[in-house]
Amino acid sequence: MLKDRFGRTINYMRVSITDRCPLRCRYCMPEGGPHDPGQGLSCGEIVRVCAAAAQLGIDRFRITGGEPLIRKDCAQIIAQLNSTPGVREVLLTTNGILLSENLESLLRAGLDGVNISLDTLDRGEYLALTGADALDRVLASIDRCAGRLKVKINCVVSERTGADTVTALAGLAREMPVDVRYIEMMPIGAGKAFKTVPNSEILRMLEEKYGPMAKEGEPHGNGPAVYRKPAGFSGSIGFVSAVHEKFCDRCNRLRLTAAGDLKPCLCYADRIPLLEILRGEEAGMDERLREKIREAAEQKPRAHCFEDPGAVTEELRMAQIGG
Repeated sequence: MLKDRFGRTINYMRVSITDRCPLRCRYCMPEGGPHDPGQGLSCGEIVRVCAAAAQLGIDRFRITGGEPLIRKDCAQIIAQLNSTPGVREVLLTTNGILLSENLESLLRAGLDGVNISLDTLDRGEYLALTGADALDRVLASIDRCAGRLKVKINCVVSERTGADTVTALAGLAREMPVDVRYIEMMPIGAGKAFKTVPNSEILRMLEEKYGPMAKEGEPHGNGPAVYRKPAGFSGSIGFVSAVHEKFCDRCNRLRLTAAGDLKPCLCYADRIPLLEILRGEEAGMDERLREKIREAAEQKPRAHCFEDPGAVTEELRMAQIGG
């Protein structure tokens, strides 16, 4: 079992397999690039790092990006992770545009669940937010996945998100067995230009529309979301309140970037490069990888500083880090 210096168990790794994405979301990379010039990790390198992590007790992995389904070998990566000793769960985060056409191959690969990013159900608003007229494709993906996979809808909220948008998104969980989660805007990359709306305000909007929402005691996965269940809903409503209700005391994760760096914390620029090891001598490689993973766990800070944006040292965009 891998623990950090504060006694937290580290059993979860978010693995970015590309920094590329077809969308230009206003809080992520509204003007595009820069992109990995083709020197990112191969399928074999990704699996090798994850296998080393699994040997240390990290048994849950989430494939992220950018948009991971841009990579033609995304399902292959998932399948190989699922056949790696010690791996218990492999999940995916996607914008949903390419999900429907890849769903069957992902299911064959053993994918356990999917998070789909969606900030509005209004077609014009979606186009303005993302730069793409692709809302119908995302909704089709949600419809195809619901009931076949664990599905969570991730909505990033800013001061520009209206109450109608908030409540309409929650309606997906009323009609389908999916969880809708509201994520406070974090001051990372272009997100620094947006005001963070506390999730307590989102809860107020939702209860005005749907009535009281009882808090659920059981977690719905590996992350920090707090879930509530409105009466008559098929799914649940989740809140990821990174800024106003810090959950660092139970942080269980490391991040592997598409460039081959381990990140102990999303908030800070500290990273531990792995490429030199992965592309160096074969002898002793796995032990050197385990040493770097232990080092990353040891370097995890006690807490982030999102409540003080000026103290955030990470300058990369979320697409470069791994969403």
